Amino acid sequence: MAVRLETHVAGRIEDYALIGDMQTAALVCRDGTADWLCLPRFDSHAVFAGLLGTEEHGFWRLGPARAEGTEPASADRRRYRGDSLILESEWDTPRGTVRVTDFMPPRDGAPQLIRIVEGVSGRVPMRSELRMRFSYGRVTPWVHKVDNRTVAVAGPDSVWLDTEAETYGQNLTTYSDFTVGPGDRVAFTISWQPSHHEPPALPEPENSLEATENFWREWVEQCTYHGPYREAVVRSLITLKALTYAPTGGIVAAPTTSLPEEIGGVRNWDYRYTWLRDAAITLSSLLRTGYREEARAWREWLLRAVAGDPENLQIMYGIAGERELGEAELDWLPGYENSTPVRVGNGAANQLQLDVYGEVTEALHLAHMTGLTRNDYAMGLQLKLIEYLEKHWEEPDEGIWEVRGPRRHFVHSKVMAWVAVDRTIKLVESGDVEGPLERWYELRDDIHRDVCERGYDKERNTFTQSYGSKELDASLLLIPQMGFLPPDDKRVIGTIEAIQRELSTEDGFILRYPTEGEDAGVDGLEGDEGAFLACSFWMADDLAMIGRVDEARQLFEKLLSLRNDLGLLAEEWDSNLQRQVGNFPQAFSHVPLIDTALRLTASGAYVG
Repeated sequence: MAVRLETHVAGRIEDYALIGDMQTAALVCRDGTADWLCLPRFDSHAVFAGLLGTEEHGFWRLGPARAEGTEPASADRRRYRGDSLILESEWDTPRGTVRVTDFMPPRDGAPQLIRIVEGVSGRVPMRSELRMRFSYGRVTPWVHKVDNRTVAVAGPDSVWLDTEAETYGQNLTTYSDFTVGPGDRVAFTISWQPSHHEPPALPEPENSLEATENFWREWVEQCTYHGPYREAVVRSLITLKALTYAPTGGIVAAPTTSLPEEIGGVRNWDYRYTWLRDAAITLSSLLRTGYREEARAWREWLLRAVAGDPENLQIMYGIAGERELGEAELDWLPGYENSTPVRVGNGAANQLQLDVYGEVTEALHLAHMTGLTRNDYAMGLQLKLIEYLEKHWEEPDEGIWEVRGPRRHFVHSKVMAWVAVDRTIKLVESGDVEGPLERWYELRDDIHRDVCERGYDKERNTFTQSYGSKELDASLLLIPQMGFLPPDDKRVIGTIEAIQRELSTEDGFILRYPTEGEDAGVDGLEGDEGAFLACSFWMADDLAMIGRVDEARQLFEKLLSLRNDLGLLAEEWDSNLQRQVGNFPQAFSHVPLIDTALRLTASGAYVG
């Protein structure tokens, strides 16, 4: 039968579902197309890179057969099976209803993506279209049969397809056409293996499905939060767990690269690494919801990554603690909706961001205060970080937003340096370690005074983005949350209100900072970006802290409405296009969702 491969266009970012095995992840669109999968790790080369290109760069569609020249139909319904990462998509067709269950079993051997087709009613013709491309779509593999198994080989990589359905090759694509009736189940599995190894073991899809469901059920049962918004909190926790690299405890910021912060723009970054900032705030959310083992694993990852060299602390590392994350552009990929360049690696790894010292110290402090098993090296590391800050806190840096323009004296960076000193003082005061308290009391006071004198605009009653600047920055919303000043301080209230006036979009969400005006180009980049979702959650937190709880709740619930139908959030929201933008799903969006839900619950702001 002649087959013409139809052009597949990537869906909207919010059209995707996440599945994963705590070592890598796939994104599956509403039409049943897996458009993104890196094997065997989050940061490996993509086998399916259609998300950032076309069908030529790799994808796997599984869904109802369609007439030649027509677009694949989106599923009529989809959901995660309970509190799990098992995706169920259902299509109602003129000939009946069919369900596809997609999942990646927690790894015990070769990484696998399993897709099970189940007939619900009628008899539905189905098609699987599998086009594997290695090295982000650049390399076409040698596809052949070995003992009735289909294998694609290119260099060091091999991907094995196992199914009972008949398959055939055409147009450099592996197809399968079959029909399912009520109760019929047809499974497809792809497994990655180094090409010089023996073939991976034959998959057992039904057993793997049961084991995967049991894994997620048992993991969610550990959650200690049972208050309002629990559904949103649990889905966010599952997402954070999915972004954790199980072998090391490292947590990726997102499983994707180069999903744009502005459609068609250049703000496209690789987020498949472990930012100390993101991982530290993730740790705090996990600890406060009962997940101590993940917190312990992350602390061990941190100690290995930093090793004996805290003076050269990087802002991010590879998921196993790698330091070299050189940035490159993949010029053969046209980018998501023509947003170029497509980048891999991240050149910001070597920036100076003083706030990271505060986030790491805060995380270690929280771990210590919540009774995580004592680790003498962790406490020693905390002291070393303060010794570094004593010498360097007065320097300009690139700040929390990793600007690629000139270094500045960012107020948030100074505030977090104060946090690092403050939490270390508390550690010494507890008697668990020794340190020069009097000297550090003085250092804490010096930083506080410096920020209040040089980072505060008296005329406008607001803190500013950097010393001498008139611009605002949403990271200033963390001042009361970090305890730098009390919520009822007039300078805090003035800053919150100024950010509402100057950094709020028409629909009430918060931008990180101006991308035009006096400090246009502060980040050294062209174009604009969407509202950064974490900043909007921070605003809800601050409103609750200053007693405006109804307003906080309304903003929080408006933010919840931005989640896709599966409860997932990207990095930003484009208020003009009314769609999610940026890498997806984003840990830095789901963590503050959890934090705000906990804060609103504690404040009594929830109205059921």
